[in-house]
Amino acid sequence: MLAQNILKIGDFVEQLKISDPRTKLDPWLLGPVLILLALGLVMVASSSMPYAEDKMAGNEYHFLTRHGIYLIIAFTASLCALQLETRFWQVYGPYLLILGVVLLMAVLVIGKEINGSKRWIGVGPLTLQPAELMKFFIVIYLAGYLVRRSDEVQTRVNGFIKPLVLIGLIVGFLLVQPDFGSSAVIVATALAMMFMAGAKLWQFISLTLSVSAVMALILVQAPYRLARLTSFMNPWDDQFGSDYQLFQSLIAFSKGDWLGVGLGNSVQKLSYLPMSHTDFIFSVYAEEFGFVGVLFVVALFIIIFNRCLKIGRRALRMEEYFSAYLCYGFGFWLSLQAIINIGVASGALPTKGLTLPFISYGGNALIMSCMAIAIILRVDFETRRKEHEYDEVKRAYGGSDE
Repeated sequence: MLAQNILKIGDFVEQLKISDPRTKLDPWLLGPVLILLALGLVMVASSSMPYAEDKMAGNEYHFLTRHGIYLIIAFTASLCALQLETRFWQVYGPYLLILGVVLLMAVLVIGKEINGSKRWIGVGPLTLQPAELMKFFIVIYLAGYLVRRSDEVQTRVNGFIKPLVLIGLIVGFLLVQPDFGSSAVIVATALAMMFMAGAKLWQFISLTLSVSAVMALILVQAPYRLARLTSFMNPWDDQFGSDYQLFQSLIAFSKGDWLGVGLGNSVQKLSYLPMSHTDFIFSVYAEEFGFVGVLFVVALFIIIFNRCLKIGRRALRMEEYFSAYLCYGFGFWLSLQAIINIGVASGALPTKGLTLPFISYGGNALIMSCMAIAIILRVDFETRRKEHEYDEVKRAYGGSDE
């Protein structure tokens, strides 16, 4: 079985080597992602070693080793996703969503509680985080729904509301964990996908305002969320209490100045900024690489988002609607999460427990993000191949579109 899978991957790689340049993997999407992954490996090493040496019995390479293992898993999973036709995800999307809901229920029963949150299921030496899988699954399911119910979504209110009822159930499970950050990303991604699928503007605006009001109510009802909101608005009033993490993050940004203090020279990672290799890894990066380095990473995410939209638009022109909605959904998900993480680290947004895609330590997020990019690359490959075949047929009939 393993040998057969290896042969299949080899056959697909051979397909990518055909002479027509339009059938090759998009370097403007793959390139920035590979750069971010390499940068993430370097930053996990830089930011985690002091913490690991202190907390992991002197093993300073603990988190770097695990991150390397997750990278290998992510590359393997991405290669497998790359050889699957897009049709596969359309067929199995509903089943993946059911699997995600089951995992969200299971984590509340058998999950590991860390720092007051029950978000992880132990799988041997590794952990499974259902919330990260659900971000991936919900995009696939919703893309299929928008194809099946396109007329309802574009002409009737109930077609717009039906999927949001399901999303509301999923958000309910996430809030029990609690995981407000993932809930916000899933809701925003779903709304963006439905808008791109042709939902009426007045429906989109009214529902967005309603959802925003509900999310704001949920935000202020929990004391710890309210504390995060107030600390974001004034990070200087309790520097050694509720504002501590944000305060230390802002210090890292200020020390970075224009060009940074140099790789490995961050001071804030030396037990000042808690768990700096996860949600606040961008703060250490800003300190070591400065404002120029920050602009570089932001530019890479802009390029990725732009390519996702362009690939989606090309699929839409070829009437590959499911593929187009996949690209839109994955593009919005990864970009929104990047915006939130960078906004939190820089003090522009309230603190949320969200990783920075491709960079932060965290295996589940890394694997799902890489698989999403692999599917987008597959969509681009299939769309370019279809365009090429269409052009060949058109030339064979003397340039006629008929």
